[in-house]
Amino acid sequence: TFGNMFSSRHISRTAVSAAAKRVGQRVHASSATAAKNVDLGFSWRAALVGGLGSAAVMTLGGATLAFASGEEIHPPHLPWFQNSYFHGFDHAALRRGFQVYKEVCAACHSLSYIRYREMDGVMFSTEEIKNMAAEDTIEDLDDKGNVILRPRIPGDVLPAPYPNEKAARAANNGAYPPDLSLVTKARHGGSDYIFAILTGYKEELPPGVELGEGQEYNPYFPGGAISMPKPLSDERVEYEDGTPATETQLAKDVSVFLEWASEPFYEDRKKTGIKTVGTMAILTLLSGYHKRLTWMALKSRRAYSVPGRFR
Repeated sequence: TFGNMFSSRHISRTAVSAAAKRVGQRVHASSATAAKNVDLGFSWRAALVGGLGSAAVMTLGGATLAFASGEEIHPPHLPWFQNSYFHGFDHAALRRGFQVYKEVCAACHSLSYIRYREMDGVMFSTEEIKNMAAEDTIEDLDDKGNVILRPRIPGDVLPAPYPNEKAARAANNGAYPPDLSLVTKARHGGSDYIFAILTGYKEELPPGVELGEGQEYNPYFPGGAISMPKPLSDERVEYEDGTPATETQLAKDVSVFLEWASEPFYEDRKKTGIKTVGTMAILTLLSGYHKRLTWMALKSRRAYSVPGRFR
């Protein structure tokens, strides 16, 4: 569960600024060692998540580095495929990410702004979308105004796990699992933050950290105390395409899917931008050539007089 839904902060402010600087200098060395053990092939920099989390509990000269509000570790930037100028989403990763969401995240979190039809042609075929939507029901009105249950259609939104906020809080020890439709836009770091949260759980608590009932320690979460249990583990999901379902692979795929969910028309926007920039570049060159051709005769003229010609 992400965001300010779990805002309990029981961590004391025992951080010393000088110690924090020394820890920052040692983070990269710790991360380089962790990089050798990453089983996710999209970048060695994914290991920074584990490396930074481990460095968070270091103590230097008796000074403990704690993470109170505003002092949490910021997730490292990872080279997501869709962030390059001329690439879109990895559609296989999107399909796997939706499977992770459906089998793990959907038990508590909703996607209230995503409709089935938006996944048509992106992750699933039209027939798959129709069959998937028909598996769930939704309340509707018949011709007489009576409330009925009908199968969902591609134009309906994805089902929510709870009927209302009170039911969600009652089922989660008072915490409200937020909707994930725009979570990567609402959280600083976007996909980097999601990946760091999902893979950043630590069993060892640094001195000064106090957890409430049902909470766990995650240095990437503001305050460090998060009420969401660790959601992912190796082989938690069995991928349809046979991809090894390691913890980091699951976290990567669902992060990509949630990035898409925050902006379903991202690829269309990027294509439009590339076409626009390309067209403007060509028009700029043509305009410069036309300007030079038109004004060259005038700007290259020389005015001179012939002595005695007008006598």
